[in-house]
Amino acid sequence: MAPTTTTKTRPKPRAKRPPKPEGQWKIDGRDPLNADERIKQDDPAFAVRERVLNIYSQQGFDSIPPEDIAPRFKWLGIYTQRRQDLGGELTGTLDNAELQDHYFMMRVRFDGGQASPEKLRAVGEISRDFARSTADFTDRQNIQLHWIRIEDVPAIWEKLESVGLSTMMSCGDVPRVILGSPVAGVAAEEIIDATPAIRQIQERYLRSGDFDNLPRKFKSAISGHARQDVTHEIQDVSFVASVHPDHGPGFECFVGGGLSTNPMLAQPLGAWIPLDQVAEVWAGVAGIFRDYGFRRLRNRARLKFLVAKWGVAKFREVLEEEYLGYRLINGPEVKTNPGYRDHIGAYPQKDGKFYLGVKPTVGHTSGEQLIEIAQIAERFGITRIRTTPDKELLFLDVEREDLAELKRALDEIGLYPEPSEFRRGIISCTGLEFCKLAHVTTKARAIELVDELEERIGNVDVPIKISLNGCPNSCARTQVSDIGLKGQTVTDADGNRREGFQVHLGGSMSLDPNFGRKLKGHKVLAAELGDYVTRVVENFLSQRKEGEQFREWVARAAEEDLQ
Repeated sequence: MAPTTTTKTRPKPRAKRPPKPEGQWKIDGRDPLNADERIKQDDPAFAVRERVLNIYSQQGFDSIPPEDIAPRFKWLGIYTQRRQDLGGELTGTLDNAELQDHYFMMRVRFDGGQASPEKLRAVGEISRDFARSTADFTDRQNIQLHWIRIEDVPAIWEKLESVGLSTMMSCGDVPRVILGSPVAGVAAEEIIDATPAIRQIQERYLRSGDFDNLPRKFKSAISGHARQDVTHEIQDVSFVASVHPDHGPGFECFVGGGLSTNPMLAQPLGAWIPLDQVAEVWAGVAGIFRDYGFRRLRNRARLKFLVAKWGVAKFREVLEEEYLGYRLINGPEVKTNPGYRDHIGAYPQKDGKFYLGVKPTVGHTSGEQLIEIAQIAERFGITRIRTTPDKELLFLDVEREDLAELKRALDEIGLYPEPSEFRRGIISCTGLEFCKLAHVTTKARAIELVDELEERIGNVDVPIKISLNGCPNSCARTQVSDIGLKGQTVTDADGNRREGFQVHLGGSMSLDPNFGRKLKGHKVLAAELGDYVTRVVENFLSQRKEGEQFREWVARAAEEDLQ
């Protein structure tokens, strides 16, 4: 009798789970998928301003509910600062409410870096009277103050508004300050003046309410200068000068840049955009971010993740079809302009006058110094001052015969018209002194590092950009610096937890934009930072080939020469 065969029934494959919604408004609807999105929908962001004026400033810090402190206060340009008695080893182990002090950081917004003696004097007096004389120029052309009490905020706002300044939208899930060439409209090297586009965005869109609730922050930059002086590679949206063979000077648009823990370089749309279309293209990109940006996870709620998922071709198609209603003109490739992007020193203007750029070390200043700056400018008849993305200060419309005396006056108050390459190129974030995300002290350490390098090495004849960052968020642009130092808690040889840095070398924006070389597992104790940087720079100076830049040497250097 033939054997009986049995047929095994294969289990049915499990149906794939549908992907979780990303919180894209045009696809998933507007139901909030996390606490931040719920808070933003519960109450219009700027409604909290009235509560500051009428309740909190009169009843004090303890009257402020947590959901107003974070996140709603960000829309007003203020964050709580870090308690002074909590070391970096507690970052990430305590929550925001435990780390925060009863004082605030306040960010004053300077779109395009446009300042004046009157404005700097007002900020200086606020710093002196309400902020323990703290003041820092930032790499987004703003000025930050610390030690602000909630009781003093109404008086500060009133004084700022009297000179045309504001803290509104300096933080939060909104379009942040618009970076602009600090010498727009005056520089002899300028290709096209972008000032009208920045003004149109401010007047037409920032006050409209259309972009008061974005998935997260939205960083913009616009420059028509030949030096590409607004770090366009790391912005959410940026416009840089592009000369079309048939249409002349205009702009190329880049989208999807950003650093932090997932760094991405912005990608060009491949378009040529005339000056009078820049503002509406900006609004179209911001609209895509608002409607299609990922809102479920905060660490993916940046435009760069959407651009990476869609690709730049689809992004441009959606921009044209859904937001602009017309096709953009195809444009020529915009080449990266190599060399310095800053404006240190004296340069000719279009009108025969000069502008002078000086450097406060790591952008650090004080209320009294800001007042002195205003006084010096007025003494020389200067009415236009500019802040820059490299934390410089520029004085416009200087007569040739006044340059030498103006340099001397500024040098006497700690502003360097001819800094060493170390002082010229160093940048740092706020760090452990005030920031709740930081692991290490950065600003004071950066100032000490410059002094030490100048003493031990003197100067070098090539740019060397050094950045000190207190955490992985890369506010000081760690990945695109020659020497990037990311703060973290390090265990020393004796098992003690101490301040230290992870090292990143050879990053660049102005030469073949890239994120350089990360030395895996290589940590430097903060106490040994001066020795380490000196050693690496001296290795470069002894091994470099003729005309070789630091980042080029890093790419070929032996591992032991970088440690």
